[in-house]
Amino acid sequence: MSERAEPVSVLGEAVVTRLVLDLRLALKRKPAREGWLGGALRTLFLHAPELRRELVAALELLVRRGSFDRPLYGSLARALAEEREQRVAAALALALGTEDGGGLATLAAAGFSDHAGLAEPLAKLAGNRHAHIAFAAEIARVARGESNGAYARSIAPMIKEVHRITLCEEVLAAWAWRPALANGVAGALAALRGAERHLGRWLLCAELGARAGDRGALADAEREASLGAPGTRPAWMLVSWALGDTRAQPAVRPNLELAVRLSDRPTAEKDPSFLFRLAAAKVGAVRPLLRHLTRGRLDSEVAVHAALCLARDFEDTRARAQLVDAVGPGRHEALRGLANAALYDLGERELALAAATDLAQSPKLPTLTFGNLVLAAASAKETLPLVTEPRVRRVQLGLTP
Repeated sequence: MSERAEPVSVLGEAVVTRLVLDLRLALKRKPAREGWLGGALRTLFLHAPELRRELVAALELLVRRGSFDRPLYGSLARALAEEREQRVAAALALALGTEDGGGLATLAAAGFSDHAGLAEPLAKLAGNRHAHIAFAAEIARVARGESNGAYARSIAPMIKEVHRITLCEEVLAAWAWRPALANGVAGALAALRGAERHLGRWLLCAELGARAGDRGALADAEREASLGAPGTRPAWMLVSWALGDTRAQPAVRPNLELAVRLSDRPTAEKDPSFLFRLAAAKVGAVRPLLRHLTRGRLDSEVAVHAALCLARDFEDTRARAQLVDAVGPGRHEALRGLANAALYDLGERELALAAATDLAQSPKLPTLTFGNLVLAAASAKETLPLVTEPRVRRVQLGLTP
């Protein structure tokens, strides 16, 4: 049976009991940090059949209640759909049958599922009077091989800015870390970015479109880098680099302000994830910026991630020592697991494993999650790297892409 695909012993009994209890309590009363619980469950449920059963039951209950806007619902729907869990198909079909299709969380999850029972409600939603709902339904249908994407292209210019923001957050961002969408969606994404003023969201649509066969995005970025408003040209140069040959050095020296502008997340969040992409490409100009982010003790997830980039991509011994310090007792509890997973990725296996047993019982869900990921990796039940952009968002930040 599918529920026995993973051995029970991957997660400790106390961990499973804690997560099951937290989930059941969350269903009774919405917790303040619900997003973090969703991230932990989404990351760890594959390692315990008991958790999978609880997630299925919880999703069915949330659908019956119509609680489609809860972060917990979004995490559970995506997690189970990604794993092709057939037992939730009826619940997802029921959610898709509502006026707004169960919201963007349901439509995003439907795009990950291959269940035939979702085809008919998705086809109906493609004709929804709200352009963003119809567009999300078409993206799901393209992903499932049920549409050529032509209709999505025609409605993309009708989508309001506020809905483009949520589309990027709830639907499109997840495809940045998944296999490319079919070629038919390239025109729809080109139309969407054509109406987009936020460079980070423009880049997200452009990259997804380029992977689907759109050859115009790079040319558009290069034109803006040469002929656009002088104040925007440096940012467009970095966009051109991201869409072109990332083995070469960018034509402009990056800074933190530019990196924040090129994140698909809202600018107010000051997300420097583009900086970490530059580091992974060994762009030497970002090393001083990373060292600036790691001054003193590591006291934020950004600082921990920056230290990992310094140690991994630039062999920075100071950053490696900072990560070791960040794992120690008495340090920021919510960051200890992330720092320990970073050490495991850096090859400090014995050191990371020695700390993981304690961290796997942490009262802080992000640390508990990463602690258990280290233990799972040591048992060959997790692939490396453990610290990835989607995991940082889901586990450390409580987001649900």
